[in-house]
Amino acid sequence: MAPINTAAWLPARSVKPLQVGPAPYTSPDPGQIVVRNNAVAINPLDWIKQSMGNMLMGYIKYPFILGGDVAGMVVEIGPGVLRFRPGDRVMGLAFATARESNNPAEGGFQQFTVIREPYAVTLPDFVSDEAACAVPLTLATAAYGLFHDDFLRLDRPRVPAPATRNRAVIVTAGASSVGANAVQLARAAGYEVFSTCSPKNAPFVLSLGAAQVFDYRSRTLLADLRAALGTRELCGAYAVGDGSVELCTEILRRHPGPVSKRFVAFAGAPLPADKLASPLGLLGFGASMAWWAAKRAVVARTSHVQYKWIDGKDLLMDGNVVATAVFRDFLPRALKAGQFVPAPPPLVVGQGLDKIQEAMDVQKKGVSAQKVVVIL
Repeated sequence: MAPINTAAWLPARSVKPLQVGPAPYTSPDPGQIVVRNNAVAINPLDWIKQSMGNMLMGYIKYPFILGGDVAGMVVEIGPGVLRFRPGDRVMGLAFATARESNNPAEGGFQQFTVIREPYAVTLPDFVSDEAACAVPLTLATAAYGLFHDDFLRLDRPRVPAPATRNRAVIVTAGASSVGANAVQLARAAGYEVFSTCSPKNAPFVLSLGAAQVFDYRSRTLLADLRAALGTRELCGAYAVGDGSVELCTEILRRHPGPVSKRFVAFAGAPLPADKLASPLGLLGFGASMAWWAAKRAVVARTSHVQYKWIDGKDLLMDGNVVATAVFRDFLPRALKAGQFVPAPPPLVVGQGLDKIQEAMDVQKKGVSAQKVVVIL
């Protein structure tokens, strides 16, 4: 008999709150596993999709199950799965909202989630489920911008981390969920990482491996970063947050030393929740973003520094660098060795599927150097 499954459903467009109720248990196809979730994390995409309805990912069919980050125990494996067996503790990236999936069985906000084998990682005993579930989606976003051929194309991360050889990378917003993963991955790939954050979060970002950290509000931020970089070889920038692309572009443009990659991988900035609540607000926000992109295109031509939004468009293609170089080859060893730590730390809102809507609302209001998590 199949296990009894329950989910926090998004029953129709823009419905709030999520509705907790029965869900089918789906057995894995070839190359998939089923995870009994012990903890799930909240990402901005979850509340943004709920707020925007069909204006975002209009291909999704309702009722639907959101959620991209899970940690728990493998209960079933599909044909051809070799890396996992029932009883393994794993964290996994859930792909329900991907156009290629569009399948609520792959959503994280339920007791049993179908996970694709390339995006699951075995956990050491000393890593908790609530800490681990904070990692997968933001790790994939960080890795895509750092290592994909269409972005910075850095050397692959290794265990142990190689020497930096006087090579540097800028990672802004190092205390954010994406930034914390990007700092660790870039250092593990053999680069000195120069990052930004608030002063109170500086010790945290330094503990992740950043060489130096700067106050992102400082009036002398540009000058301070340029002075710290000196004449190191600058291998590109990973930008997170408002104004980050502009900052990184100016540093790359004016750097006195060698620049191997005049490129900014842009992971985005916090979205204004108030502007996503109405069609008029969305129209205004969309217009401002179009104007910003047009200005950046002009700057890119004159500065010879390119930027690109991280889209993750081929994450589900066989042999993707994120799946192979990071999730398969690097992360299991790095977690076990303590070289990579789940970051930022979890902010546990509560326990049970009925707490997920509350957790989404907490994430929507904004958190600093934490990942919003619900224990199941």
